[in-house]
Amino acid sequence: MTDNLEIKVHKKLYGLDHLRAFAIVLVFFFHYYIVSDGKPDWLPGVASFGWTGVDLFFVLSGFLISSQLFLQIKEGQLISFKAFFIKRFFRIVPAFLATVGIYFCFPYFREKESLPPIWKFLTFTQNFNLNLKDYGTFSHCWSLCVEEHFYLFLPLILIFLQTFKLFSKSFWLLIGLFVFGFAIRFYSFNQLYLPKISEENSWMYWYKFIYYPTYNRLDGLLVGVSIAGIYQFLPNLWIKISKYGNQFIVLSLCVLTGAYFLCDDLLTLRVAVFGFPLIALGFGFMVVGSISPTSFLYKMNSKITTFIANLSFSIYLTHKGIIHTTHQLLKDFEIEHNVMLLICIITCVLGAYMLHLKIEKPFMKIRNKTIKEI
Repeated sequence: MTDNLEIKVHKKLYGLDHLRAFAIVLVFFFHYYIVSDGKPDWLPGVASFGWTGVDLFFVLSGFLISSQLFLQIKEGQLISFKAFFIKRFFRIVPAFLATVGIYFCFPYFREKESLPPIWKFLTFTQNFNLNLKDYGTFSHCWSLCVEEHFYLFLPLILIFLQTFKLFSKSFWLLIGLFVFGFAIRFYSFNQLYLPKISEENSWMYWYKFIYYPTYNRLDGLLVGVSIAGIYQFLPNLWIKISKYGNQFIVLSLCVLTGAYFLCDDLLTLRVAVFGFPLIALGFGFMVVGSISPTSFLYKMNSKITTFIANLSFSIYLTHKGIIHTTHQLLKDFEIEHNVMLLICIITCVLGAYMLHLKIEKPFMKIRNKTIKEI
């Protein structure tokens, strides 16, 4: 690739750090304006599309995880589900369980009144039949459930395809899952949500039946898997595509602008059926741009975005609870809303850094030692 493009190719994909940082910033500001009741006044208009940050995380996860597995397949290695499971377990579960423990042991930390039962968190099934109105505390864990289901089924599917020598036909499975997404969301909207639309708090059913379930939110992950497939198995096509890194970033912004206007009213059929895949496509183009050696995101090495990216998982887990706690502790001081936002940014970063330092890093060391012993 270096000879064809005549540019420096980095072993580390800096562009993905920029996107991980961007994703967590989107999510943070979206949740902040909800927890803070829309303050500062300028924030809702800026942050209202921030819910799509999780879709960017889905595309990134789809690309990164499947790319690692595809590389093993390309090199003729059999995928080890045990090794894959150990890697994901130590990366995700310790920090997650620590956060769950904080939520259950310290009610003051909860941004809303009630938690779903603990078994839903321990089994990563909290995103199914989630009652956002009555059990909305730690609701953002739903996207982690989606990713955990992906981490479970992707290696199993690939092992099956390897075993029966069907991997060359796997693109049909991708296409089938994309089509399934359109169909199941159409069904969910018409058969599950519409019958509830006249009820009080009907918005809750849109989230329950359409927004949260794993089978409705596969688009971002599938886009990431598709990019990884091209990246690993179609080098000639990738060389041609990667010459236009900055153009793909511009294209992504155009597609996401269209998605912004399409999704101005979330509780609609057009958003349910077409909104999620359009957002996934827009962020997919952004990922393609970020890993193309010709793009500015690929070339730019920023310690700030790398730092934020490294903390992104810890920030994601804890930010709503820390925002709520910070507001509660300082509510008697009548702090100006913009200053309060800045304080919450600081407390969220500090809290996430502590979780990263005390939980994530030690368990990552244990993971690396365990993997070496397999």
